[in-house]
Amino acid sequence: MLARLPKIVLVLALACSIGLHWTFLQAVAWTGMIATYSRNATLGEALVKTFDGQHPCKLCQEIAKGARSERKPECSPESNKFEFSYAPTVFVFRAPTHFWEVRSADDTTDWLTQAPPVPPPRILPG
Repeated sequence: MLARLPKIVLVLALACSIGLHWTFLQAVAWTGMIATYSRNATLGEALVKTFDGQHPCKLCQEIAKGARSERKPECSPESNKFEFSYAPTVFVFRAPTHFWEVRSADDTTDWLTQAPPVPPPRILPG
């Protein structure tokens, strides 16, 4: 368990950095709302009342307020705006006028054109 602890901490940190903690808290709030509303009504009515948006609980209101406050940008978007001038560029592809043939010093392709020794050797070389 101790060897897995750094991985677990990393996964939790990444989940919190993308806002999954608000999703988890919202799921907990919905579960509590369904349990509360189903005490006085049928399960179908409790589900409708939970997800219609007209009957939020205090936890749902706090989650919405916390999520909104977390999304506020720290600086104005105009300061992060970059503008680049457009310069049209034409790409022309041409075949090369000359080239060099590079061959390896140990050219083993000649072995493929020679017939194998007859009869085949009894022991493998090397």
